[in-house]
Amino acid sequence: MTTSFRQQEIVELARRARRVTVEELAERFNVTRQTIRRDLAELCEARVLARTHGGAMLASGVANAGYADRAATAGDSKTEIARLCAAHIPDDCSLFINIGTTTEAVARALSGHRNLLVITNNLNVANTLAQNPHCEVIVAGGVLRRSDNGLVGEATVDFIRQFKVDHAIIGASAVDADGALLDYDFREVRVAQAIISNARRSCLVADATKFTRTAPVRIARLTDLDALFTDETPPQAIDALCREHGVAVHVAGGRRAEAAE
Repeated sequence: MTTSFRQQEIVELARRARRVTVEELAERFNVTRQTIRRDLAELCEARVLARTHGGAMLASGVANAGYADRAATAGDSKTEIARLCAAHIPDDCSLFINIGTTTEAVARALSGHRNLLVITNNLNVANTLAQNPHCEVIVAGGVLRRSDNGLVGEATVDFIRQFKVDHAIIGASAVDADGALLDYDFREVRVAQAIISNARRSCLVADATKFTRTAPVRIARLTDLDALFTDETPPQAIDALCREHGVAVHVAGGRRAEAAE
C-alpha cells in the first residue's frame, strides 16, 4: 500500500482524536464521502486504522500482521527500496541483516555482490544469500519464531555481540512522528538494538506505510542511524528530524540525501 498525503493526514487526525468520521473527513478535505470511505478501507486493510460505525479509529498496535500479509504489503515498493539500499552496500564488507520482509528483499537484491560476510537472525535471509557463492553467511542462534523464521532471545543477542561489522540493515514495524523506531516483540527489539550497537553504520529500510503505523516497543531513534531508505519522502516531522541530525534519506525513484555519506 502507498499512502496518499490525504491518508497520512487522516492517520494523524486519528492519532490526535483517537477516532475520525466519514462526515467530518469529507468536509475537512472537500471530497466525497465515497472517497473517504475508500481511504478508510485501504488504511483498515493495512491495519493502520480499525473500522468503527461511521468512521475509523487508530488500530491498537499491540500485535503485528501475519507474515503473509506483511510480505504482500507494498511488495513493489519493498523491491525498489531494496535495490536502492543494495546499491549503497559495497563488495568486500561485513553486515548484519535482521528480521523483516523488507530486509529479506534487500538480501535478494544483494545476489550479485561479492565477498560479503553476512550475520543474520533471519532464516529467510540466510536461505536467500546461500544462493550467492560469493557470500559467507553466519546464522545467529536463539529461539525460532515460526511465524516468520526469525531467531530471537538472549542467546541471539549474545551471539550478535561477538561481532563488529561495517553495515547493519534493519527493519521496523513502525516509525513514530518523533522518530522512534517501534516493533511488537521485545525479544526481537533486543536483537535489533544489539545489531545497531555493533555496526559502524546502520540504516533503516522502511516503506511509507511504516510512517502511519504504531507498535508498543521502542527499538531506537531514527537519529541513532546513518540512513533511511524508503519509497516516499517521509512526513514533514520525520524529514526535518533527519535533516537536523544528518540522517541521509534515500527515496526510491528519486534521491534526497543532503546529509554527508
